[in-house]
Parts: sequence; structure tokens; C-alpha cells
Amino acid sequence: MGQVVVISTGGTIASRWQGSGYAADAAGGDVLATAAVPEGVSVRVVDLMSVNSARITTAHQIALLRTVREVLADPAVDGIVVTHGTDTLEESAFFLDLHHDDPRPVVLTGAQRPLEDPEGDGPRNLHDALLTAATVRDLGVLVVFDGQAHAARGTVKVQTLAADAFADPSGTPVADVSADGVRIHHRPARPAPLPVPSADAPLPRIDVVMHHCDADPTLFEAAVAAGAQGIVLVATGAGNATPEICAAVEAAVSRGVLVALTTRVSTGPVAEIYTHGGAVDLAAAGAVLTGTLRAGQARIAVLSAALATTDPAGRVDALRHALAAPVPAASH
Repeated sequence: MGQVVVISTGGTIASRWQGSGYAADAAGGDVLATAAVPEGVSVRVVDLMSVNSARITTAHQIALLRTVREVLADPAVDGIVVTHGTDTLEESAFFLDLHHDDPRPVVLTGAQRPLEDPEGDGPRNLHDALLTAATVRDLGVLVVFDGQAHAARGTVKVQTLAADAFADPSGTPVADVSADGVRIHHRPARPAPLPVPSADAPLPRIDVVMHHCDADPTLFEAAVAAGAQGIVLVATGAGNATPEICAAVEAAVSRGVLVALTTRVSTGPVAEIYTHGGAVDLAAAGAVLTGTLRAGQARIAVLSAALATTDPAGRVDALRHALAAPVPAASH
């Protein structure tokens, strides 16, 4: 089939018992040794980092993006697999996808059970990721888990412990992966890739604030005071908050802060339906609605827009571009 490069970043798939709990400490070669490599696939391992993914930072994600691009500079490489912790895998996958400009796939996978668990799911997930990376094209960045391949955009962790950890609550899997191969159902809709951040780009602070009963603008205003260049407001329902929070959003936008609006509801888009502090008013105050993207990936879209330019209007344009996926190609 071809050559696949595995970039190891840590996570449960690389975790061993530390005496009081599990933590990532295994090298990529140790992780690879647990999995059956598909026939005809040759594998090279790059050990990039070894961290529990709750500790992943923007700096880590930019380093991963740059490593992906360096690996794909070799025309002999057919695809990439990134082993990653599940806690923030959805964020790293979407960050890579927003900047990915190559027909060859980047496939993220991991595990819900640690490296040496006799009933571990890591070996199967890694086998399926290798098979996918070696065979598909023009699907962007994928998340392969529990026999399914998901588009990076919209895919989130939906189970804390169960093996079927990932899904797009508002969409469907891109493909099924089995011993017989990869069966593609549809091709993900993706906008044109954003430019890769420059090596010396300052890393902007991007915060997330959730609305709830009794919520006031205090935490939102604290994020602005802390220097946030972007804020994701996780609203209720279809994207609703209060008039007081709308006023805080308007004040932040007037200062050049990029504000995105999502919802704490698991499925469906945010929509301009309600006033008196609802999405109608939040949009009028300058918040950008994020469709079906939830908090973590909405934050990544804001982050990528903030990395693209320092101009406030340009950041809004970049965010809208990142959110506006075109109509997908015909299903296969």
C-alpha cells in the first residue's frame, strides 16, 4: 500500500501505571508494537512529545502542525497517523484540518484503555488508522476510532470511558473501517486551508465562557481584562444569553476582541431566533455564530483566525471563512 508515518504525542494509548494513576510515558515504537500493521504498509515513527492530552497547548498544536508539514514534504509518504490523547484530540484534529492543504490523509487516533490493558482498544484503533492513512485521499484530517472514520470538523468526544468515544452529534461518519478495508460514505465539506502560522507568531489568549442560570458578565469581562483576544461564549439553547451579556459582548467587540457564539446543547446549530439577550441580539452585538461547532472546536476556529492576522476585521473574515465549509463532494 505505501509508507505511513506515525507521530506520537502521548495520551492513554501510550499510558502506563504510575503508582496512583495512568500517565503517558511510552515511546511511539512501544505503542506501534502493540498493533498489527496492515499488509503492504511500512511505518516510520516520529516521537514528538509524550503528554496527557489535557495538558496540550497551542504551542504543542503548532509544533504538531509543523511536523505534519515536514513529514508530508517527502513525496514517498502516503499518509500520517497521529496518536493522541482523547481529552483534546478533537481540538488538535480540527486545528490540523483548518490548515491542511495536502490530498494525503492525516488520521488521529488514540485509546480509552491504557497501553498494557489486555482488553485495550488501542491496537485495533491504531491498525485501523494505519489502514486508513495508507489508502484514502482528499478527505482532510480524520479521527479513526472504534471502527469508524470521522471528519475532524464537528467530531467531539461523546463518551468518557466507552470505546466508541467519538462522533459528530450533528453529522454522520465519513467511513467504516474493517479488516476488509475502508468503506467511504461521503467526503467532508472543508473550506480552503488557512495559512500556517509563522514560527514567531505570538500565541493569543482565547477563552471560553459558559452561560447558565444566574450568569452575569463577570467571567466574560474577566476574560477581556486578562487579555483575551478571542472569547467563545457557550450559550444556552440555540445560542441565547441575557441583555447584560450582550452588552459585554458589544463592549468586547468594540475593543477588537473576536467573539464566537456556540451552545451547550450537544446537537444542532446555533440560530438567530430569540431576542432579549438571545442570538439575534448577540449577533447584532458582533458575535459570530459557529453553526454546529461546539466549544472546543469553536475555540480552535477563533484561535486560527487570531493567528492569521492582527487586524480585527481580518480576524472576523478569517473566522467566518473557517466556519463556512462548502457543499461536500458527491458521496461514494
